[in-house]
Amino acid sequence: MAEAAAVTPLHRRARHATPAELADIVWLQTLEPADRDRVAEELQVAEAHPGELLCRIGRTPSYWLGVVSGLLKMNNDSSVGAPVTFTGIPPGAWFGEGTLLKHEAYRYNVQALRKSTVAGLPMASFHRLLDNSIPFNRFVMRQLNERLGQFIAAREIDRLNDPDLRVARSLAALFHPVLYPGVGSLLRITQQELGMLVGLSRQRVNEALHTLQRSGLIRIEYGGVRVLDLDGLQRQVFHS
Repeated sequence: MAEAAAVTPLHRRARHATPAELADIVWLQTLEPADRDRVAEELQVAEAHPGELLCRIGRTPSYWLGVVSGLLKMNNDSSVGAPVTFTGIPPGAWFGEGTLLKHEAYRYNVQALRKSTVAGLPMASFHRLLDNSIPFNRFVMRQLNERLGQFIAAREIDRLNDPDLRVARSLAALFHPVLYPGVGSLLRITQQELGMLVGLSRQRVNEALHTLQRSGLIRIEYGGVRVLDLDGLQRQVFHS
């Protein structure tokens, strides 16, 4: 049964969202009651296996996707060049709206780093909300603006060769309060997973985390990292 589940398409393993899962979707709470009730029925939730691709380069999207729990990564096609991870995608994140808006195929892969619960809003529902809901439009506009700023910053930091800064940049991005409201102050991530996101060994990530901990910016906890000073971490990224 486990092997069959691993090859079953994600949408065929989908179910309705639970009340607790719906309550944690920030943008859903901003909608008018009628829109919120309709969307709650349309949302689909499924469990993604470690290594499973949710989005594949060249594939046409069917859903706007969000992370309920777990951790994903967005990366390029490593078969045509060096592998590049664009960003990690932690709980609370919704992504892919640019692809839906442009009615184009994915230009990136999104893969589960661990067992993750993901939600999907059908593309038709996404566009219906865009056409009729001012609160939803405001949310999407803010998403696009924040993500643009994040990718511009990432482009600048990626030119640096300092591993400590690369780890700090990745952590600062993963704790973004607007794009990833489900993270809070504690991110459940292993050093191996963080290494996969920043392209460093687990040992080098461990060294960088201890450097940041000694600076009073983070605290390494069992199974995760707690940010003690997000403003300070961001200053470490942009002004080191």
